[in-house]
Amino acid sequence: MSKFKSLKKSTRTNIGAFGLVIIMYLVTMPLQATGIISNSIEGQLVPICTYIVMAISLNLTVGFLGELSLGHAGFMSVGAFSGVIAAVSFQDSIQSQPLLLLVSIIIGGLLAGVAGLIIGIPVLRLRGDYLAIVTLAFGEIIKNIINCLYIGVDVNGLHFSMQGVDGLGMENGKIIVNGPQGAVGIPKMATLTAGFLLIIFTLFVALNLINSKNGRAVTAIRDNRIAAESVGIGVTKYKLTTFIVSAVLAGMAGALYAMNFSTVAAKKFDFNTSILILVFVVLGGMGNIIGSIIATTVLYMLPELLREFSDYRMLLYAIVLIVVMIATNSEKAIQLRESITNKIFKKRKTKGKEVTDNE
Repeated sequence: MSKFKSLKKSTRTNIGAFGLVIIMYLVTMPLQATGIISNSIEGQLVPICTYIVMAISLNLTVGFLGELSLGHAGFMSVGAFSGVIAAVSFQDSIQSQPLLLLVSIIIGGLLAGVAGLIIGIPVLRLRGDYLAIVTLAFGEIIKNIINCLYIGVDVNGLHFSMQGVDGLGMENGKIIVNGPQGAVGIPKMATLTAGFLLIIFTLFVALNLINSKNGRAVTAIRDNRIAAESVGIGVTKYKLTTFIVSAVLAGMAGALYAMNFSTVAAKKFDFNTSILILVFVVLGGMGNIIGSIIATTVLYMLPELLREFSDYRMLLYAIVLIVVMIATNSEKAIQLRESITNKIFKKRKTKGKEVTDNE
């Protein structure tokens, strides 16, 4: 235990995050295999994994970059529908389901990253409420575009139309995206193991970014933009990099999420979904990766666990959210965090004096 405390804070965070996810997976797999977990809870395992990835990716933008984004579900929808299109298109040529799922997730992440680049270049020049409003508009625009989109595939390749199924002009083809009905006929390939591996990959990317030189530049921009610019840090470059990484991870989560259902509609990725992910981040702690994992798992499962209370379960859910917010932001909680920080600071200061005296 003393050796663990002697490690750097970043190292302890990395070990704690990876260890928590691995323990959760090792506990859940035997329960799922033996049938102890109910069907309703089992059906939530993959969505929980995707929302954990979404919370971690949004934490990069909100917690570490310090910019409020309300359109994160838009990147999730781009990844979901592009992943579905890729899966159906390559279904005949790629026989291995794990490989097909991997290809779909990668394509979903890449296209979401492209969307992040296109949106990020103009949007990240804004700040505060203006940035939040524009990202919110982006999410709604993406949802409405998908509602008007018709995509099919036949021997001649993909066909796109915004005028209905008849406008596709296919010959004995298969409809992939059917306008407001969303993606249909999705091959259900998502598994708990795939979700676990995606979380591990997300943690690897996020924690390496945070602890790298680029991550320190991002936190410097968050703490004081003017001071960061004065020492030569490229604000636009680092903000755009973080925003794109966040979008890529959200797109990969969206692709995995879509592969867990036979149909997915665009209305699933609306403003409420973005707010839900933001709630996970805020209650887990801004900039706290481990907190995001715990908050997402507990809060996503809470409505199902309260189902026996029938009509009162969402009321109880709201009460729990309010209590958690009050508990984490009360004066006593703030004083406790400040006292711990002061003790750590005094300890480091004392050690620094000891080193100076020895020299």
